[in-house]
This record gives sequence, C-alpha cells and structure tokens, in this order.
Amino acid sequence: MNIQDKSFVKALILGIAGSFFFAFTFVLNRSINLSGGYWLWSTSLRYFFTLLIFLPVCFRSMKPVLSDIKAHPVQWLTWSTVGFGLFYAPLTAASIFAESWFTCAAWQFTIVAGVLLTPLFGKRIPRKNLLLSMIILLGIFLMQLTRVTDLGLGSLAAAALCIVIAAFSYPLGNRKMMAACGDKLTTLQRVFGMTLCSIPFWIVCSIFAGIHSGMPGSGQIFQSFLVALFSGVAATLLFFKATDMVKHNPAKLAVIEATQSGEVVFTILLGVVFLHDSFPDTLSLIGIIMIIIGMIANSLATKS
Repeated sequence: MNIQDKSFVKALILGIAGSFFFAFTFVLNRSINLSGGYWLWSTSLRYFFTLLIFLPVCFRSMKPVLSDIKAHPVQWLTWSTVGFGLFYAPLTAASIFAESWFTCAAWQFTIVAGVLLTPLFGKRIPRKNLLLSMIILLGIFLMQLTRVTDLGLGSLAAAALCIVIAAFSYPLGNRKMMAACGDKLTTLQRVFGMTLCSIPFWIVCSIFAGIHSGMPGSGQIFQSFLVALFSGVAATLLFFKATDMVKHNPAKLAVIEATQSGEVVFTILLGVVFLHDSFPDTLSLIGIIMIIIGMIANSLATKS
C-alpha cells in the first residue's frame, strides 16, 4: 500500500469515526424535544459551548486565525454562517416535524448534494461516485420505508425542506472555507474560525429563543453541551480533517463525504440503547446492508 492509499484509508477511518459522533446530534436533539426543550436554544447553545471548548484549545494558535478573519471578514462571516448556521439551524428544526430516525436518514441527501456542488469549484462531477451515492440513498430509503407512512404530509414536507437546505449548506460552507484557507491554517484553526464567525448568527437565534420560550432548562443546557462536545468538536474535527486530507481529489472527497451515511446506522443503535427505540425490521436491515455496501463500493471505485 503506497503513501496515498494509506492517507486515504486514514481519512476514511476518520470520516466513519466522525459519523459516529455526529449521530449523537440526532439522538440528543430527539431527547431534548421529548423533554420539551425549544429547538432554537438547542441549536444556539451547541455553538456557544463549542466556542467555549475551542477557546483554551486554540489560545496559542489563535493569532493567525484572527489575522485572516480581519483580512477577509466578509468571506469568513458568509461561509461560516452558511456552513454552520444554515446547516445546523434547519437540521435542528427538522426534528420538530419528524423523529430522529427520519431526520438522520433524510440528512444523508448531503452525500449527493456534496457531489453536485463539485462544478462550483471548477471540477467535473465524479459520476461513478454519484451513482454509488444513489445506492446509499436507496438503502436509506428502504431502511425507513416502513415508517415514512406514519408521518403526515405537512410534517414530511416541512422536515424535507429544512433538511435539503442543511444538506447543501454544510458541504458548501466547508468547501468554500477549505478553498479560502488553503494551507494557511490547520483543520482545528479553520473550524475554530468558522465557529467564531458563526456566533453573530447564533446570538440572533438565541434572542428569538428567549423571546419565544424564555431561558432554557438545566437538562437542555447539559444535553446541548454534550452535542457541542461530541458533534460540534469531536465529529466536526474528525470530518474536516478527513476532507482536508483528500481535498484535491473530487472522487475521494465524495467518498469521505459519503461516510456520513454511517450516522444512520449509529443513530439507530444509539436510539435503541438510550431512547428505547424499536430495533430495525428486516427491510430496514436490508437498507443498512446497502448503505455499508455503497460505502465500500465508493472506496473501491476511488482506487480503481
């Protein structure tokens, strides 16, 4: 195995690990909703806590980040708001209209969205990866087919709209900032900078939350802290590091973004353990197998 192959395998492992920690977002948001927490507080508190966690970690390496933000404030504020704000706020809102399994499964549309965004960066769409991503989505569809009928049409449409916005915003903001930063900043510095520059958006959201529902309860605050730790810090750093490692290869980048489909599997397992969700039926298990096959096929197709 050559150095490039080893680097890609490492990026693949980091992407899958990131999908595990991302799964806590859906499970914990579902838990917060069940306990009556307001969704705008959930989305705002996650990033406030994320910034607080990052501050001591990035203290010594903060200067180049602040210098670059000062030099390009519009770029940083715009794409940080898109990549974090317009990603997480709609994704959290979707949990109002549908259970965590649907939100997580439908969120995997971002796999296709990431591939479709490739022309915006001067590259051709990797068609083979797009086809294999469709197989992953088919697996997700099969996995949830027996439950979709339980949702009303209005709730289904509202959740779908929120998720489509989130699905395009996350890879768009991530890629724009990767291109803007180049090799000037590390993954940690870039994520810290994006978190910092998204704070104005979260302040506005928290003001609306306070007006609408008052202050959040202690349970929601603690669970939002866990989301920040697991998803906002651990998962984001793992995933962004993985995408950084393959950012110059559109096909490999598509594969790494496809590892997010693992969130569905992990969300189901975590839901069964912590929220006592029912275990997937036969059709759902077939869907899970298709997701795994699609991920492996994506990896093999990239090496061919």
